[in-house]
Amino acid sequence: MIGFGLRLAVAGGREALTRLAIIAAAVAVGSGLLLTTLAGVNAVNTQLTRYASMYPSASAGGGDVDPLWWSTREDYFHGKQIIRIDVAATGPDAPTPVGIPTTPGPGEYYASPSMQKLLATQPADQLGDRYPGRDLGTIGPAGLASPGSLLVVMGGTPDEVAKLPLAKRVTSVGDAPALPETTVNLILGVVAGGLLFPVLIFIGTATRLSAARREQRFAAMRLVGATPKQISVVAAVEAATAAVAGTAVGFLLFAAFRGSLAGIPFTGMPFFPSDMSLGVLDVLLVALGVPAGAAVAAQVSLRRVRISPLGVTRRVTPSAPSAYRLIPLLLGVGVLVFALGYRPETSGGQTAIFLPGLLLIMAGLVLAGPWLTMVGARVMARYAGRPATLIAARRLADNPKAGFRAISGIMLALFVTSVAVGTITTIVAERGPAPIGSTEAGTVSMYFGEKSPSAPDTLLADLRAATGVRHATAVVENPDMMSASEPGLIACTDLPSAYGRCVDGADVAEVATGLVPFRESASSTRVWPAASVPLGDLQRLPVMSIVVGTDGSAAAVERTRTVLETTFPAFRVAPNVPGDFESEFANTLRGWEQLANVTIITSLALAGCSLAVSVIGGLTERRRPFSLLRLSGAPVRVLRRVVALESAVPMLAVAGVAVGMGLLAAHLFLRAQMAYTLIAPGPGFYGIVLVGLAACLGIIASTLPLLESITGPETARSE
Repeated sequence: MIGFGLRLAVAGGREALTRLAIIAAAVAVGSGLLLTTLAGVNAVNTQLTRYASMYPSASAGGGDVDPLWWSTREDYFHGKQIIRIDVAATGPDAPTPVGIPTTPGPGEYYASPSMQKLLATQPADQLGDRYPGRDLGTIGPAGLASPGSLLVVMGGTPDEVAKLPLAKRVTSVGDAPALPETTVNLILGVVAGGLLFPVLIFIGTATRLSAARREQRFAAMRLVGATPKQISVVAAVEAATAAVAGTAVGFLLFAAFRGSLAGIPFTGMPFFPSDMSLGVLDVLLVALGVPAGAAVAAQVSLRRVRISPLGVTRRVTPSAPSAYRLIPLLLGVGVLVFALGYRPETSGGQTAIFLPGLLLIMAGLVLAGPWLTMVGARVMARYAGRPATLIAARRLADNPKAGFRAISGIMLALFVTSVAVGTITTIVAERGPAPIGSTEAGTVSMYFGEKSPSAPDTLLADLRAATGVRHATAVVENPDMMSASEPGLIACTDLPSAYGRCVDGADVAEVATGLVPFRESASSTRVWPAASVPLGDLQRLPVMSIVVGTDGSAAAVERTRTVLETTFPAFRVAPNVPGDFESEFANTLRGWEQLANVTIITSLALAGCSLAVSVIGGLTERRRPFSLLRLSGAPVRVLRRVVALESAVPMLAVAGVAVGMGLLAAHLFLRAQMAYTLIAPGPGFYGIVLVGLAACLGIIASTLPLLESITGPETARSE
């Protein structure tokens, strides 16, 4: 029967070959996306493991290995983060940092390729003077989190590195496990569901193409003596043939686009192409699981034929879907509501709550879709004023499952879009960098913390004399910090006018560390409160921070930053401008936006393909009824209106539900995970939704010309 099934699959004429090609294409897209998802998870783990190697754990002491002094700090240049690692070997057996052949000695350093390019092209007084010494070579990919990482490994003496902030003694590097990251795991999980659900729907829709004709053919085989087992084997072979071909093409697609996919910054940083790797289990899962799943789906579709050879002819109106289909949807919302009061401390525990909740909502939308379609059809029938509207409403009400199947992928695409856009929009609004062009955007601040170094007497004068610098001020520590309104003190004569003024009659003011209160902007009208510390005592107080105002040019900012770093080489927090600390987070947000865009485009494309296949399949299955309607006098335009309404009405009915549930899920996630309140997306989001729906309507319209060509007297007589 296997050989017969193969012959039947490829020798069934143009219709059979077309159906096999469509199924193979659907499986190719699905398996390619599945491979990409699995490789993406592996790439994230690999990248996070390399990133963890830059922050090794301190050793407990003892052992035969000489410890390596290690200090990791962050620097910035033009809004990009530079990771600086200072190391010093205490003996010949000390471990070597990953990616370099030897540990650099005092006055030596290694740099990443991107960092070497910057050092070679930028003026030394803006960047190079921060990293004096001899360049020993390039850091290899094994020591870089991303191809564009800016990393410097500086050598020093053990005494020098031991005094640096965050210094630790390590006896091993590069063996840290992958860092668990709740947000990455959650987003990858939602993306996997957001992509794979439409893929599975697409495969299922393509598999059902010409389902009625296949059922009739298999029923005829039963009538001539074929057993149910033989029919199942033939159906499984036919489906597996297309699935195997599609899976092979999926592997080829993944290999062809692997390099391009690695460049997408899913975590805020692009991957190396080698990071997008597949394990043996991943390959076996796709190579064997996808064809097996297609074969199982084919057997499930033959349930009526297995009942009886005449089971195909016993067509009755299916039972109406009940409101119980809403239960999984409500359970998914309930899981996210539960997370508002119970938030696990570990990232794994948080993922175990949020991810199932979101996936349960997605599954609930699919299950509730037929009920929503039925409700929309009944409303349409109640207000029907034309024959086409009444016919479409009656057909949808009789079989809402079939009507919803065509647009289920669109519903999931809109849900995933709403969750992604709602979450990213809110996070950007809450944690995005300072607006470019604001007063404080060109202000360089250096905070010293508890161990304040002594500043050279000429430092402020030298800074003020530099090109592009408008003012340079030292903020000293407020000794009465417990009862004071601000932690710093400054002489009123040294307070730049752009940051406010002292209250009348005051000589010393209490000010914020960087002259701008937290989460506020600089203001020339701000009035700082008077301090109880006399003006003469300021010279004896430790410096808390140095604030330098520039004209905002990149050259002035980086030149100032370099002067401060060379003056205070043991800094813990690098000199920064507003937005530096947020820059890496902004890069991550851009990666999420890239990921959301990929998900949105892919989901809508798959949904459109499913819609087109479903509409074409429906037209093919109903050639005879439509032909009889044309013979009875129904114009073609009426039949076209029927087909359009059957797809457009359920699509519009579920679109609002999908968007609403997506924004609700985003709000619950934000409240539980970050205590943020959802900020409504801007007009661009609604534009994406409208464009997506308009494109789907265009797909429906593109299939309508087939109606006239496949219906007519000849079809009615031949069927």
